[in-house]
Amino acid sequence: MPQIKLTNVTKRWGKFYGVDRLNLLIDDNAFVTLLGPSGCGKTTTLRMIAGLETPTSGRIEIGDMVVYDSELGINIPPNKRKVGFLFQNYALWPNMTVYKNISFGLSNICEELPVYDWEAKVNSRLADILESPQVVLFAIDESKDKNGKIDEEKALMKLIDTFEISMYSAKKLLALGLHKSADATGLANEAAAKFQTKAAAAKSAARAKGFTLTDDFQLVQNGKPLVKERKLTDEEIDLAVRKVSRVVKIGMFMDRYPAELSGGQQQRVAIARTLAPQPSVLFMDEPLSNLDAKLRLEMRYELQRLHIETGSTFVYVTHDQMEAMTLATKICLINNGVLQQYEPPLQVYNHPNNLFVADFVGNPSINFINATGEQGADGKIKLNIFEGEEVTFTPDGNFNLADWYKSRDADIAAKIEDEKKLALEKGYVEKANKDEVFKYPVARVNDEQGFAEKEEVAPQNGDFVLAVRPEFIQIAESGMFDVEICGAMPTGLESTIKLKIKDYLLTSVVFGGVTFEIGSTHAINFTGSNILLFDRKSGRCITSGSLSK
Repeated sequence: MPQIKLTNVTKRWGKFYGVDRLNLLIDDNAFVTLLGPSGCGKTTTLRMIAGLETPTSGRIEIGDMVVYDSELGINIPPNKRKVGFLFQNYALWPNMTVYKNISFGLSNICEELPVYDWEAKVNSRLADILESPQVVLFAIDESKDKNGKIDEEKALMKLIDTFEISMYSAKKLLALGLHKSADATGLANEAAAKFQTKAAAAKSAARAKGFTLTDDFQLVQNGKPLVKERKLTDEEIDLAVRKVSRVVKIGMFMDRYPAELSGGQQQRVAIARTLAPQPSVLFMDEPLSNLDAKLRLEMRYELQRLHIETGSTFVYVTHDQMEAMTLATKICLINNGVLQQYEPPLQVYNHPNNLFVADFVGNPSINFINATGEQGADGKIKLNIFEGEEVTFTPDGNFNLADWYKSRDADIAAKIEDEKKLALEKGYVEKANKDEVFKYPVARVNDEQGFAEKEEVAPQNGDFVLAVRPEFIQIAESGMFDVEICGAMPTGLESTIKLKIKDYLLTSVVFGGVTFEIGSTHAINFTGSNILLFDRKSGRCITSGSLSK
């Protein structure tokens, strides 16, 4: 499977930038989720790669093929990009059976394809199958009903799945009547000989026309495998449909109509239809959003299995961070059209680049605490939090805050200079939806979803934000701070607890079947070394460390 490379890809409508200079490299066989809030640019990014949306500028490569380049004037149409697209709305034809829904796109394919001698290939395959007549009999016997009568439809499906053959070949096997014969082995040998004879005759006919055959029965002319522009044969279409139906486990529904299927089954049909043409990349735009919670969880496992079995590159759009965390090999987190972080899920969770990433990833959400302070000679940072409480933040490793400030200021200056140069380029349009430092939420007793108060004075060096994941707030008999239990939501495996400290609210997750009385007083500790320290001025993550009092 190919890798996908986006270079300075921009999409704007007037002064509104849907995607702003996006640089992204998606490795082959990756499962990448494009994650972000509604309207952030993730679906636009997906559609631009697929060719359904034309970028304003930039370059997109899929494998060795440049599919879009604004400077060179290249824009390959979607049907030439070898990609599959699974929409939020499954868009199944209601008047077509499952089989016809899957095969519809295959019947319209007309491109350069290898040329096979199907007469030789099919007859040779049937002869090989009949060398093990007991396997054929076992597959047919499994299709008997309670009265011992063979269900022909089930028998055909068993033969198709057992030997990975088409319906046409399965019908030929069943028509031999091995299950009705007193001498099944003798009948199988006799039929195998006839199939071998037909295969040999087909090979001879090919040689008479100047062709030889490869081991896979592809025609060879003048030492080169023959390739020509053609449509798929009925045999090829049926093999492709049966193959993907096995992968998504819908082989028994081939004759049903979409209205006769559940939501999960319809989604499997949509996936099978997308996989049938063997796309090099599979794009999915929130395909699970129409399913109930339980089915969504089941389908996540199915998508993981499909990714491994097909070996395809999956690019998946979602605004559900739980889906992104559980499915992806890498998360591409976007906000306001700008890439925020592109790393494996646990790296994004444990080491977010900025306040937006920290807030968006994680359920329950991370706790934000305003802090002020400075670094001492011992490397520790003395902080004032909760309007007067003194704590000590110990950074991981040998960390120097002054050096970090210099690096931050240099990055900001370089970005400003880069934007000045960009403004001088021909065709430049100033961005209306300006990028701003994320307004992080600070939970208060009277306004749990409230945001950080508007700063009367612009943040300076020494203004911080502490970010603590709920699992790192431990409730104990004695600890750093006394808190009041304001809410408790037990689920059996864990409980989500709301804690009041002065006028602030914190969220804690306690694992196990523990109950807490509303209004009771406990102590808390901030545990572990994954407490995050952010710069309030830039919103960037400074470092991680531990907190003590």
